[in-house]
Formats: sequence, structure tokens, C-alpha cells
Amino acid sequence: SDAGLPGISDPGAELIFAAKKSDYEVVCIPGPCAAITALVSSGLPSKRFCFEGFLPTKLKERKQVLEEISKETKTTIIYESPHKLIKLLEDLSQVCEKNRPLQVARELTKVYEESIGNDIQSVLDHFSNKRPQGECTLVLGGAQKNEIKDKSNSELIKIMQELINNGMSANEAAKQTAKETNYSKRFLY
Repeated sequence: SDAGLPGISDPGAELIFAAKKSDYEVVCIPGPCAAITALVSSGLPSKRFCFEGFLPTKLKERKQVLEEISKETKTTIIYESPHKLIKLLEDLSQVCEKNRPLQVARELTKVYEESIGNDIQSVLDHFSNKRPQGECTLVLGGAQKNEIKDKSNSELIKIMQELINNGMSANEAAKQTAKETNYSKRFLY
């Protein structure tokens, strides 16, 4: 392959499976792998990590995966195309804390290689002012134990509704619920 390590988020795995099934020997000669290169250069914990590759495009599946990622305590690696990067960053800023560690590496092992950011908000700010280019690899720090969000939407609505029924405005209820549950006020509101 002339584009990274075959079998990582591409159809190479299917080709390898078919070759092995047909009794062909497969020998892997390691080459550049964006996931591992980005992880190592991020400085984030790399002893144990999760690789998500490209996230689902269907809204329901994507929302579920993002919620799982928000609770993951291990470093998570995500691939994203440049034209979808800002939307992914916005989604991450809603389901995770904005100061959660994040580094975006783009064009790894190529002439225009670049690593951006310290956290979700700084990366979002950067790409809001500079159009993303090239394939991007996101390395997201794991959730801290006190960041883990374990309430369903219906539980959150019930909590907020009770506060509103007791005289709080929706804005005040969202702020109070955010303090108690570690969900962002913006998400709750």
C-alpha cells in the first residue's frame, strides 16, 4: 500500500481475510500507521487505548458511539475527514468536557504534517479559524472518573423538570443539574 498500513480502517482486512481463506500466506511489512503515530506523538497515555476509526454516519449509531467514547477512560483514537472534522469537534464538545485532552494530527508522515491542540476547545477554536485539510487523526484523552456520565436523557429531564416545578428557570435548572451530573450545561439546556 502507498497510503498507510493496509487493514486499518480500509478494505485491506477483507483482502487479507480472503487471501488467508484461500490458503495464501500473508506477510505484513509494517509501514506508517496514523493511529499509532498520532498516539505516540500526542503525549497522552498510550499503555492502553481504544481505536474507533471512522465513526458511523447514521445519526442514532453515531450518537451512541459518541456517548460511549465520552465515558471511555482510556485514550481513544478517531479518524475523520477534513470536511466532517468541525462537526465531530462540536459533537465531542457536547458529550465531553471542553477541557478534555485532545490532539488532532493531520497529514502524518507527509510534508505538511501538523499536530494541533491541547483540549477539545482549543482544537475547535483553531479549526473554526483555519479550514481543516487532509485526513485527520484525533487522539482524545480518557474520561476522568468524575467525568463519567451515567444518566439517561429521561433521567436528566426528570431531574430538571423537578427543579423547574420548584421555581427554577430552565437555565438555572440546567446549571444546577450540570453541577450534580457532570453533563455540560449547554447539553442539558
